[in-house]
Amino acid sequence: MSAVSAECAADYAAGAPHDTAEEQRYLLAYVPLVKRIVRQLLSQAGGALDRDDMQQVGLVGLLDALRRYWPPDDKFGAYAAVRVRGAILDELRRQDWRPRAVRQESHRLRDAVRELTRRLGREPTQAEIQKQLGISAQEYHEYLLAQNAEGLASFDDLLHELEQRSGSDDSPEAKLVARRSIEHALHRLDAREQRVVQLYYEFDLSLKEIAAVLELTEARVCQINKAALKKMREALVDGGA
Repeated sequence: MSAVSAECAADYAAGAPHDTAEEQRYLLAYVPLVKRIVRQLLSQAGGALDRDDMQQVGLVGLLDALRRYWPPDDKFGAYAAVRVRGAILDELRRQDWRPRAVRQESHRLRDAVRELTRRLGREPTQAEIQKQLGISAQEYHEYLLAQNAEGLASFDDLLHELEQRSGSDDSPEAKLVARRSIEHALHRLDAREQRVVQLYYEFDLSLKEIAAVLELTEARVCQINKAALKKMREALVDGGA
């Protein structure tokens, strides 16, 4: 058993469940959700965690969600997805999965793409970006993954911030406040931005899968996702004013 698996087993054993048999039943019912999120995040893990370790971390996130939310209802799946994704992202951060040099290179490429966009007066194509930056198709794909991973962390942090604004109370009233805050933020998005957010964060599709569904490039999906996150954060700030 890996170190991560051992930690997860210990965490799972800690704490008294509401009802052991019933809790196990719900855990098994939501294992497919954990597997979908792991599949979505695996390509962005950069080898820091393998599939089994990510699933173990995700299961701990699911258990935490179950105990915080209890009893589960028809809204639990969305809540659990945020907790599971957040648990995996936290572990990736802890593993220092993106070394400083990699982050710096990602930022350099991002700035260069912004400058090319400004100069062209439109979004550049993949071929134009590769030519301008002198990078291969594989390097461009890695750049996309890095940008998307940053967006994932940002959205996870945003949801946590929305949750915190409703207070630490897990009462139905607090959950309603958090849900309304998210709905308010989503109303800032146009139809395509809402679709990308829904496909990514509700249906757990990968960047490549969303691009295929919407008949867009992966780069364009990344850009739409980042724009959506910016609008949602602005809505959160306005809502707290």
